[in-house]
Amino acid sequence: MQNKPILLVEDNPDDEVLTLRALKKNRIANHIVVVRDGAEAIDYLFGTGTYASRDLSIQPAVILLDLKLPKLDGLDVLKRIRADARTAILPVVVLTSSREDQDLVRSYSLGANSYVRKPVDFVQFVDAVGQLGAYWLVINEPPPAPTP
Repeated sequence: MQNKPILLVEDNPDDEVLTLRALKKNRIANHIVVVRDGAEAIDYLFGTGTYASRDLSIQPAVILLDLKLPKLDGLDVLKRIRADARTAILPVVVLTSSREDQDLVRSYSLGANSYVRKPVDFVQFVDAVGQLGAYWLVINEPPPAPTP
């Protein structure tokens, strides 16, 4: 799964830097694609807008999705991902600082594969990202890519 990118959907520059550092510290070598709002995430996944020339046969190994995003929030992004056959089975991990139980319940009801609250402590955050990487990129057996 090293050849497949990880899609990080994160609008907070500090959280982006922390996540990228945590991935690097855990020796996760996958290419990381960072998009900073929900609309850009949809453009990337479906090859529209700025990403119109992107090779759609290469989909992310996992999507790390923040919930509180500009333009289109994370729950709406998750709905769109699950509603389209090309992306419906992609692993989506909600990685958020939200402490709202309703966000957790809605994320799972919309098809999130996992929900992780961002730890405040950097060492805990690095550990959490390492566990996510190990599970989703090494241990988990993904479904085969959908045929066009």
